[in-house]
Amino acid sequence: MNDVAQIFEVGPRDGLQNESIILPISQKVELIERLVAAGSTNVEIGSFVHPKWVPQMADTEAVARTIKRVDGVKYWGLVPNVKGLERAIDSGMRHVAVFMSSSETHNQKNVNCTIEQSFENIRATMNIALKEGLQVRAYISAVFGCPFEGEVDFDRVLSIGDTLLDMGACQISLGDTTGMGQPLQVRDGSRRAVTRWGTDQVALHLHDTRGLGQTNAFAGFLEGIRNFDSSVGGLGGCPYAPGAPGNLSTENLLGLMDSMDVQTGVKMQGIRETSAWLEAAVGFTLKH
Repeated sequence: MNDVAQIFEVGPRDGLQNESIILPISQKVELIERLVAAGSTNVEIGSFVHPKWVPQMADTEAVARTIKRVDGVKYWGLVPNVKGLERAIDSGMRHVAVFMSSSETHNQKNVNCTIEQSFENIRATMNIALKEGLQVRAYISAVFGCPFEGEVDFDRVLSIGDTLLDMGACQISLGDTTGMGQPLQVRDGSRRAVTRWGTDQVALHLHDTRGLGQTNAFAGFLEGIRNFDSSVGGLGGCPYAPGAPGNLSTENLLGLMDSMDVQTGVKMQGIRETSAWLEAAVGFTLKH
């Protein structure tokens, strides 16, 4: 195909935040630097949420200050609100992500506010970020189904995305937070999102329930998706979504892209070596 796709590595944040083992700063830094050495040019290094809610991310500021930054690599941090953004800026972050759910119930469980309240919070956060010259990405969770509400109206997903892009988000990452998405459903949603916003402004964030992560990624690819979130070794899930499996592993996503001769710039050997290091040095049992 001689096509190109972008892999957005979320293992150091979305992966580690749902693991029971909390890595020391030195190992988090090594993980990030190994991923960059393997060719990852977009790495989510952690989140600036309150440690009370996600203790695995309590030291993100120290991680941000310690990593050796490489030119051409974007280091991203998840920010829940203005206070989190201020911490991110103080830590030297230039790329941040905001988040909300397409499901009212999941949004309440995840951030303890309504969708409308999330819009107000995100608008205030993004206004400051953009004034400071930061790039902002936006996650929408539970777009292909909610564990609390069931089916989610994709028109609502598109409307939320419209609002976030109008606020200044550079890209919308469509999150299949509990892996409820089916290939034909993902294909339809991807087609509608790409048609509405364009290829560059849409990403898929998939989980691997019933082993459908690769299949769903292929379904999205067929409809023009060229940006994919994945996690080294399939680390992670969602602490506020019961039954959430691990993220689509970077290895499996790379395998799919390689099978189609799609260039990503990420080296399979480097990712496999990073997974092996995690298993040996840290004790994670990975799902790759």
